[in-house]
Amino acid sequence: MAFSFQVLGQDKNTSARRGVVSTSHGVIQTPVFMSVGTFGSVRALDHVDLESIGVQIILGNTYHLYLRPGALTLQQRGGYHNLIHWNAPILTDSGGFQIFSLPHQRVISEQGVEFKSYLDQAGRFFSPESNIAFQETIGSDIMMVLDVCVPSTSARDIAARAMERTHRWAKRCKSAQKNHENALFGIVQGAIFEDLRKESAAALTELDFPGYAIGGLAVGETDDEREHFTQYTAALLPANKPRYLMGVGTPHDLVRSIRAGIDMFDCIIPTNHARQGVAYTFSGKVKLRRAALAIAEESIDSSCGCFVCRRYSRGYLHQLIKCDEPTGWRLVSYHNTWFYERLMERCRDEIMAGTFDSFSAWFLSHAED
Repeated sequence: MAFSFQVLGQDKNTSARRGVVSTSHGVIQTPVFMSVGTFGSVRALDHVDLESIGVQIILGNTYHLYLRPGALTLQQRGGYHNLIHWNAPILTDSGGFQIFSLPHQRVISEQGVEFKSYLDQAGRFFSPESNIAFQETIGSDIMMVLDVCVPSTSARDIAARAMERTHRWAKRCKSAQKNHENALFGIVQGAIFEDLRKESAAALTELDFPGYAIGGLAVGETDDEREHFTQYTAALLPANKPRYLMGVGTPHDLVRSIRAGIDMFDCIIPTNHARQGVAYTFSGKVKLRRAALAIAEESIDSSCGCFVCRRYSRGYLHQLIKCDEPTGWRLVSYHNTWFYERLMERCRDEIMAGTFDSFSAWFLSHAED
């Protein structure tokens, strides 16, 4: 099945929309939160967990997969879906953020980026062309162009140069694509400068990608700046293509961004914060490390339908987290991932019911971020 996107419903008071993405490995109902599975698994959870939760799509990381297992293993196994036994959609980022977050271990040129493996310090190289070739070896249902990511607080000249190179690389990535069954998304850059964001959106939409991501946020700007530039940039992107906000993922950020017209999200927060003992609910965060919860008999959330809340108390989870017991990380990760899926499901239902505006206003004022 070739990639496609269809808008099924639009909220009348906000820019929120309900849609469906079709891929070779199944459909994705949007808005969607994509669980991060850097090495082929979502941290602390197995695929049976993900399927029982209702996870629709997982994220893989091109940088890490390039280093291990590498192209040869993926070719021999017939792609990443086969290797990890996952028969639902997979999105891979280009690895750009990981590479460019290592300023002392990479050299960027117009040809591409030289970087050192964190495994053995051996030199590696990604050009836009080789990056796309490797993502096609992975067999990603959705691939991302190789971009240049800089802190959102960068000076304008630095942000402009990075954006312009991102545009040139985007053209090369598109020209390098051979498998058009899968989708290649462009990435809008421009830091926190409206004119650069507008220029970037125009340059990339001219290339007519099947979807567009907003990059370069959640890397230094304030919450208000993130909200503003998400809304500003989303409005510049085609209404008939999916919009993906990269790496942004608190529950409040998700709901605010859905109001702005974003369809797709990813973030490590649900599992990363679980290891810190933070559980998410529709009423806000529960901090399980707090001493006051040591003898608490209630569940994380009495209204939650996950098996963790049906069976285990806050007191027991407090004990596991305080002892750094991996079982605790798994149980809280399961609950958080369940909550994120139910939050997206609720948003989809509210959009179709015409009540998303009131629901989102309630959530943003009621639930602690």
